[in-house]
Amino acid sequence: MSDPRLSPIVIGVAGGSGSGKTTVVRKIVESLGDDGVTVLDHDRYYRDRNDLRLEERAVLNYDHPDALETDLMVRHVRHLKAGQEIAVPRYDFARHARLADTDTITPRRALIVEGILIYTDAALRDLMDLKVFVDTDADTRFIRRLQRDVAERGRTMASVIDQYEGTVKPMHLDFVEPSKRYADIIIPQGGHNAVAIDLLLTLIRSVTGR
Repeated sequence: MSDPRLSPIVIGVAGGSGSGKTTVVRKIVESLGDDGVTVLDHDRYYRDRNDLRLEERAVLNYDHPDALETDLMVRHVRHLKAGQEIAVPRYDFARHARLADTDTITPRRALIVEGILIYTDAALRDLMDLKVFVDTDADTRFIRRLQRDVAERGRTMASVIDQYEGTVKPMHLDFVEPSKRYADIIIPQGGHNAVAIDLLLTLIRSVTGR
């Protein structure tokens, strides 16, 4: 059931893997309140490749825009802007496969779209009212990604390093870094830049009325 009264402000939060996007998103959510914001993560839209064996899925390039079903995300953002709930895919990063279950998300006053490649798609960019880019140096991003993938995604250190050298770094240079030019606001030093984040939160609160 659609509700025309619910047309959320759409905030994009992009940046390289390990840049601190999650920290920035968390601060926005804390500022607006859990009941006032919905978070939509681009990582949940990796294409379903259950047609391949695990060994084959493990060597795919997951850092190229084609690895993600962004057209589905675009449709979902449009539904949320129209006041309609959506069924968001769930993804198993250890198995590199989409799960059968989905999560139901309902529209709220603000919608945060998060991901490293969200600004590479013009249709998705056009749905955003505010585009933020979290900019952090490469060494810091790599260390954070290594820690996250080993601790949270069941990866080995060797596999994370191989993936970083083989696809993450080159894809960052080819797609993520150039997409920074589409940002309205750039936050250096990621989630540790308190001044930039405070300015961002002030702007968002003024727009959302929170």
